[in-house]
Amino acid sequence: MSPSAGSASTANGHSHRFNSDLNLALVGLGVEYPPFLVGPEALEVLANRYYPPSTALKKVLSINRFTGIETRAAIGDVDHPLVNQPNAPSIKELNTLFRQEGVRLSVNACKKAIGEWGGSIDHITHIVSTTCTNSANPGFDHFVVKQLGISTSVEKILLHGIGCSGGMAAIRAAAHLALGSSYRGKPARILILACEISSLLVRSELDSIHQDQQTRVGVCLFSDCASAAILSNGIGEDDGPGPVYELMGWKHQIIDDSEEDLGFDVDPLGWKVVLTPRVPVIAAAAVSPCFEDLVKSIPELHKADQLPSAADFDWALHPGGSLIITGVEQAMKLTPQHLQASYEIYMKYGNSSSATIISVLNKLRETEGKDQVVACAFGPGIALEMMILRRRKEVASPVDRSGHHVANGVSHSDGAGSHKTTVNGNNISHTNGTAKQMDDLPVESEHLGQAGVTTDNVASSGSPAHEATAKGLTGANGEENGSAGSLLVEELD
Repeated sequence: MSPSAGSASTANGHSHRFNSDLNLALVGLGVEYPPFLVGPEALEVLANRYYPPSTALKKVLSINRFTGIETRAAIGDVDHPLVNQPNAPSIKELNTLFRQEGVRLSVNACKKAIGEWGGSIDHITHIVSTTCTNSANPGFDHFVVKQLGISTSVEKILLHGIGCSGGMAAIRAAAHLALGSSYRGKPARILILACEISSLLVRSELDSIHQDQQTRVGVCLFSDCASAAILSNGIGEDDGPGPVYELMGWKHQIIDDSEEDLGFDVDPLGWKVVLTPRVPVIAAAAVSPCFEDLVKSIPELHKADQLPSAADFDWALHPGGSLIITGVEQAMKLTPQHLQASYEIYMKYGNSSSATIISVLNKLRETEGKDQVVACAFGPGIALEMMILRRRKEVASPVDRSGHHVANGVSHSDGAGSHKTTVNGNNISHTNGTAKQMDDLPVESEHLGQAGVTTDNVASSGSPAHEATAKGLTGANGEENGSAGSLLVEELD
């Protein structure tokens, strides 16, 4: 019998059992952040340039200083012309720039994933892509395929409307496609791609804060990134470096009566974040039952009639905001070390929506840890995506991006050094790696100028369990944070 996710009926008839012979694996990962790392001061610079002081703006800027995010990845600095016009950029201007820079980031991320896999682009059988910051037709994946030189007859799927859960949903969709190929005895090498350009929405969000006097925290969180992966069903595969992560099982669910709590609404100037203060509570409460159901559906995890606990896994949690991370940490009785990769990506790059989860998985493999990993993300709906993966025993060398510079309160690293962050008093070192490239597909990088921020999930700071910069939380500028956490919760409420 071909590898499959076999069904096992339960009382409600909706449970599934995953066989141990799925033979699905992520065999290459690639992450491409743009060159600029923008500090919290960038938002203040833009706000002060174009908007008069107001109560709502003051609250948002206060929250912005204490999100726990030190820098966010952006396609440019505060002087990018598109965010320094008299008015916010139009959706046409946003689309034109995404067509250039989103495609560029995507192509580079794909080259890295393909390079680690080591196979030929002629062997790619499907492409599953996602974005929530572009909706043009044909989709951005069409232009990525052309630039990579992949045959235009390759089957493509572009997922939309799923926001921050998009990266996980794309892996899940790819897994089902691969199982279909396995059933037919055919090889599957599926390119998975997620790309988001959120920073250009900063002026549109600031417009709403000014005009409607709304406390919109999304403008404090979001960043730009493209990430990619290759999923294989193992059929016809030559001996190679082996899997980065093996897929053991997955679960998708929609949390009842929550579609009004998290979203990304269409707007004449792009999209506007929908985010209520219920999101962190809803998300944290949903994780435990989802985890229990998923573990039960994977017999391979059952040892002596005992199910593993959440602490028996490493966690790759989409860092939607610090309240999301700490809420799950507390609900699942985890430690910050279980979520180390999520904290690091959140602090250094911010929330890049759908592209973030592959970046967290890429970061997680830098260090030794548990044999299995729980990957989890939330998106509009509210949708919860969860997956359990088995990681390769040896520590893999991650694929990193090109170096950075410093200008206008924008932090850039030279690609050769390392820096430390602190989670609950524990120093975590991370060193910039060297991008692995395909010999015939050199990775490109261009520096543009622009401001960085925005898109769709909950921000927060000052939560007692989240001591991202030290005990007694300090802000990204090193300022003591005596009240930022209470301020954020109060204003969201």
